[in-house]
Amino acid sequence: MTALARETTGEMLLRRLRSPAAWRETVDIFAVLTAASLPWSTSLAGIFNALMLLCMVPFLDVRDFLQSLKRPICAAPIALVLLALVGTLWSDATWGARFYAVNPTVKLLVLPVLIYHFERSPRGHWIFIAFLASCALLSVMSWLVAFYPNLAFKTDSPERGVFVKNYIDQSQEFALCAVALAYPIVTLLREKRYGLAGLLTALALSFFANMVFVVVSRTALVTIPIMLGVFALLHLKWRSIAIVSAALLAGSVLAWQVSPHLRQTTERFTRDYTGYVERGESTSMGMRLEFWRKSLGFFAEAPIVGHGTGSTRGLFERVATPQGHNQASAEVIGNPHNQTLNVAVQWGLIGVVVLYTIWILHLLLFRGDGLAKWIGLLVVVQNVFTSLFNSHLFDFHEGWMYVIGVGVAGGMVIRAQQAEAKMREAGS
Repeated sequence: MTALARETTGEMLLRRLRSPAAWRETVDIFAVLTAASLPWSTSLAGIFNALMLLCMVPFLDVRDFLQSLKRPICAAPIALVLLALVGTLWSDATWGARFYAVNPTVKLLVLPVLIYHFERSPRGHWIFIAFLASCALLSVMSWLVAFYPNLAFKTDSPERGVFVKNYIDQSQEFALCAVALAYPIVTLLREKRYGLAGLLTALALSFFANMVFVVVSRTALVTIPIMLGVFALLHLKWRSIAIVSAALLAGSVLAWQVSPHLRQTTERFTRDYTGYVERGESTSMGMRLEFWRKSLGFFAEAPIVGHGTGSTRGLFERVATPQGHNQASAEVIGNPHNQTLNVAVQWGLIGVVVLYTIWILHLLLFRGDGLAKWIGLLVVVQNVFTSLFNSHLFDFHEGWMYVIGVGVAGGMVIRAQQAEAKMREAGS
């Protein structure tokens, strides 16, 4: 009887190994694990992502997949990776530095794979739920660490209210989740499902409260109003916009009054700028302004094809001044903290055109109504505006947020479009 059971179990496993549907479900599970682990660990996210890609191989329709890569939304990210590879040929940097600079672009190759998979999988919403739940749990840990700093997983350079990673990554996650919840909340209120709408509202407010009272990045402070403005213009009537704007203004004034942390974070804008302009200090804002000024000069030297992949650090070393009155001018870096300038210095106007083509094509993909379109649009908008102050498309954490968000949402949108087309054909 036991032998028969073993044989039956073996046959069942063999049947699942031969089943494309079983492999697709496994891919979905690893995609969920990738999204859930991203706020906590870069290593786990990388491992789960590799396993997800590996599980796609056994039953991948190669011809169909290659056909899907011809779509502009997939071809544009691939073009940027190819440009980074070709750009190694005219760079003056060492070959190690050139290939190291290619690495941040490689993640973009996963984006077309995710689009292809999730236009065939009905489980795309699992990934977004997993990311939201993971960020909610991280928010709880952030509050605990704020009151009990010894609980922080980070011990080398602890930050207030940060359990893992850093406050910039954490702020991007919380801002995305908080604003993304606006769409389902409004939809539920219109459907008069007040209980669930209240629950999601409480969750969104918990993310905002964490950023107000615990820790928030200045990039998030700048981009959150823009993200909320995009939602209001797309999904609210003018009367509702006026009411919500008044409520947000009142909430902002209240938060400013009761949160010393928020006031200190905001006041650093002026303090950093003054320290850089008057005394040449290496403040956060001052160094950014210095990096941008020098990067524009590098771009002017090679405006069409740039200086080549991995050339940025060498260029900054060339123009760095000795430590003196202007400390910011002595700083050397391989990342100018602006996505456009990062691309322009290395690959010139050609690279900038490719970069903006990616963003524009993905924005156009998410036109219209629907939760997947809203999430995809918000991911792109956040990346575009935070990339004014950082190279977030190339950074590990924010770059993977973009790849996963656009890849999954894009696949869901295309899947819905194909279903609508089939229904129209059946009706006609």
